[in-house]
Amino acid sequence: MIGALRLLLDRAAGARAAWLAVVALTALALLAPRPVLPRRVFDGIVVLDITQSMNTLDTLLDGRPASRLAFAKAHLHRALAQLPCGARLGWGVFTEYRSYVLVLPVEVCGNYAELSAALDRIDGTMAWAGGSEIGKGLMSALRIAARIPEHPAIVFLTDGHEAPPLRPDFVPAIPDEATDRHGIVVGVGADALSPIPKFDPIGRPAGVWGPQDVLQAPPTETSAGPATATADDSRAAGGTEHLSSLKEAHLKELAALTGLGYARLQPSTDLAGMLQSDRTTRSLRVPVDIRMPLEAAALLLLVLAIGPIRRLPRVGPAGFAKGGQSYLM
Repeated sequence: MIGALRLLLDRAAGARAAWLAVVALTALALLAPRPVLPRRVFDGIVVLDITQSMNTLDTLLDGRPASRLAFAKAHLHRALAQLPCGARLGWGVFTEYRSYVLVLPVEVCGNYAELSAALDRIDGTMAWAGGSEIGKGLMSALRIAARIPEHPAIVFLTDGHEAPPLRPDFVPAIPDEATDRHGIVVGVGADALSPIPKFDPIGRPAGVWGPQDVLQAPPTETSAGPATATADDSRAAGGTEHLSSLKEAHLKELAALTGLGYARLQPSTDLAGMLQSDRTTRSLRVPVDIRMPLEAAALLLLVLAIGPIRRLPRVGPAGFAKGGQSYLM
């Protein structure tokens, strides 16, 4: 009988300890402790190309044709919802030859609604000029990042379509102040040439761009020497600058020139994971939510505490446990 009582007391003591631990862990989880710990998180400005070639319908959203800009924004909305608390994100736009910051980097969880609303409002009507000098726009973004004390990463989303077309020997100059360059150039669009929709200044559709509407690529040199052409000749109908595709080779060259990474945005791309790469993150002291581990530990202890109670032997008046096993030894 003494041995049976000792066994019962030992099991009861273990169950009580488990219950106390469950209560303590649950209380901690309810108090939602958020210790501030160092963590590598995204800290950067996402710059969206809003030039007219980004309206080209060569991507798909939910199985329907969509513009490159709409495709990029849909991925950014998803990434914004997936970035961890503590990450810092800002928005910028590019058109003509300059980038412009709309929102400086702010913490994503505390400013989620504002960041989402600002992204919704980014479109081609914000463009202040019709040019699309991608290389200069990227250098402009790097110059901006260099002037911000924290030197945020630059994530530059574009199709790489230069308008007017570049001379083959042109290389954009990297700003002298942009010594701490980090980030990613992200290519958007398909490989095949597609018509570029045309819009009037207030955003109403106005057909598509034709070969006579844009400056075509300059003539290349021949074996007989440099070719000569007039301004009218450079708008020859044989050119393809009125059509657009993802200029991936050009974007890779720009990324290599500036020391940035390059990635292509596709339907399966994990953009949030891309933004959490070594090229775009830095160590920040951020509040860390530890409620989930505490709740999991409390649940595990609860299971362990309930188990022994269900298995406790019930000892009858004669000193025998029900089920026939004696504890009088």
